[in-house]
Amino acid sequence: MKLLATGWGKAARLALLIGTLLALYILAQARHDERAHIREQAVKLTPGCADKLARYGLAAGASYTSPYALAHSGQASIKRGYSTEDVRAIQRGCNIIDDLQGQLAADPARERWNSTRFVRGTHTSCDHCHQGIGDKQTAAGAPQAGSLSLAASWVMADMYDQFTGILLPYELRQMQCYINSSNGYKPNVADDLIRDVTAYSRFLAAALDLRFGNHYAEQGIDEVTASSTLKRGDDYVRGAARYKEKCAHCHGPQGLGTVVDGKMQYPAVAGPNAFNQQSRNNFSFVSTILPGFLCRNMPLGEEGSLSKQDCRDIAFYVSNMPRPAGDKDGPLAALWQQLMMRVMPPLIQAVDTWQGHDAPRDTGT
Repeated sequence: MKLLATGWGKAARLALLIGTLLALYILAQARHDERAHIREQAVKLTPGCADKLARYGLAAGASYTSPYALAHSGQASIKRGYSTEDVRAIQRGCNIIDDLQGQLAADPARERWNSTRFVRGTHTSCDHCHQGIGDKQTAAGAPQAGSLSLAASWVMADMYDQFTGILLPYELRQMQCYINSSNGYKPNVADDLIRDVTAYSRFLAAALDLRFGNHYAEQGIDEVTASSTLKRGDDYVRGAARYKEKCAHCHGPQGLGTVVDGKMQYPAVAGPNAFNQQSRNNFSFVSTILPGFLCRNMPLGEEGSLSKQDCRDIAFYVSNMPRPAGDKDGPLAALWQQLMMRVMPPLIQAVDTWQGHDAPRDTGT
């Protein structure tokens, strides 16, 4: 009788295990079917993406001819066409770059693949760095040098990365953006989010007629080294003064960004919504990237107006503002940064109020 009871107990546990695994399989299959259904639905484009993709002539067909390439080179560049499924993937990828947080989406979880599950902040958008929805151009329509173009980045697939010393596929470079620039979490390499952004980036390369394996001036940024300045050193006080003059109007006096009517207007460069300490944007981690970005892209409408020394000083000042710890920082460093991000902004605001400063207020908290 005891052996029979033991046998029934083992059978019950085995049945429970099999039932649990079967339930998980059914759940996974249901979610897979749901995502497949979403991929078959028409895509509602953001206004920016609707304009951009129309100008680039995106449509399903046996071949694709870029209107941009024809207008700028005088020659038709005929490439392999796109299926309707390809077109939807490109459209979704454009939407993600333009509206990562889903502020323009009726159903962000479905329309943006719930992309906010990979980012911690509420301000983060790919378009902050990859401006112009991925291919920032000059007033004449020429690619903007040093503008972190997604198209130029894609054709440099498997690019050697000087910081890690390895070849990084385009998908892995996207992951770095989520982990550090977005202060978030790494998506799976096969996630629809990664697939669609890759599809969009590849289309941009075709629309701009970029050649695979070539290096273009708009890929990456021009790094500003200390040796390229008058060697006056990176100065916090000078940086604070120039930040107040050139940057605070948009990013706020404490770098917390500006939100209007619940929507991010200018991104945070400090605090919980900013890039973390392991991001290459952080001057204290890599001292050449952020100055290069500032000199090429800031202030908006006045690009190129800052001197190289200004860019290094501002970057030095900004990166000494409190921000999230990076993925390689320990728990004590993370705790300290969390404390500083929560204590310093209200303390500084209180001091400004007490001293009667009439400084603009951060609205990003």
